[in-house]
Amino acid sequence: MPSLILASTSRYRRELLARIAPQFEIIAPQVDEHVQAGETPAQTAKRLALEKARAVARLHPAAIVIGSDQTASLDGVTSIGKPGNHENARAQLLAASGRSVTFNTAVAVICSEQKIELVQLVPTVVRFRSLTEPMIEAYLAREPAYDCAGAAKCEGLGIALIAAIESPDQTALIGLPLIAVTSMLQECGHSVL
Repeated sequence: MPSLILASTSRYRRELLARIAPQFEIIAPQVDEHVQAGETPAQTAKRLALEKARAVARLHPAAIVIGSDQTASLDGVTSIGKPGNHENARAQLLAASGRSVTFNTAVAVICSEQKIELVQLVPTVVRFRSLTEPMIEAYLAREPAYDCAGAAKCEGLGIALIAAIESPDQTALIGLPLIAVTSMLQECGHSVL
């Protein structure tokens, strides 16, 4: 069976893939992650997932390579990145209060030897509760989610800020849609069971 490579440096994606794959390599893809002019958040996620997988697959043509990317947008329009610090996280959460954030998680699987390139987009809509500044400060003091777009970790205390999550795959929100990955790997002849 060909080796499996995750084209990502994300610890969240690594932890998710470990749920279904006992052995895989991690290789950082060297791609420019800037948004292209006129591109929607969903288009950006799909393009970058495929570019990441292709970048690693070119160097490892005998492997099955998984690439993924996620974009987030407030009410499906205004793009949101990783906040990086307390001030930006606070601003993101204030902006999201009582509104929805759409997370577009794309995954690409490339099996070069079989000439297979698969890409799938898994959208997740997160509706935030009405948040007060004291709630936001209390949350960020306990879980500074500065490395997560939207500044809230659904797999942690951030769930207390969320009113609803709508998605066909709960793992998509964390960064790697495992239902899609499992199906795509099967198409490449790589069963996880």
